[in-house]
Amino acid sequence: MLIGVISDTHGLLRPEALAALRDVEHILHAGDVGDIAILDALREIAPVTAIRGNVDVAGACAELPATDVVELGGALFYLVHSLHDLDINPRAAGVAMVVSGHSHKAKVEVKDGVIYFNPGSAGPRRFSLPVTVGFVTAEDGVEASVRELVVG
Repeated sequence: MLIGVISDTHGLLRPEALAALRDVEHILHAGDVGDIAILDALREIAPVTAIRGNVDVAGACAELPATDVVELGGALFYLVHSLHDLDINPRAAGVAMVVSGHSHKAKVEVKDGVIYFNPGSAGPRRFSLPVTVGFVTAEDGVEASVRELVVG
């Protein structure tokens, strides 16, 4: 199963992000959506699991859950916008991957047998950080990768 992972859109859904995600079977949005229409556009590609981030304080985005868990491809994914708000022991809960955002910095690391994945930011560029989306393959385990988007 191919899963698209996006975060920190901050109200901007780039056409390059939509194009990159076009073949995924599910999309995870790790918060700071910024505009609920972004989730509607992503749902035209695949089912979406989304959480709110620290900028999602008004309107429909504020009604998104702060955290969520979803099983995809036989693996459990736990979504939390900032790792500082991680409120479970992922390993004890059987989570294969913790998906977060907030920092705008893409990162994949393994701690205590759990993959921690931040796809970076697909929205407005912050400082000199690249604009990125993530991908996860879930089949006999999970693997994460980050793709930098070429944006004009």
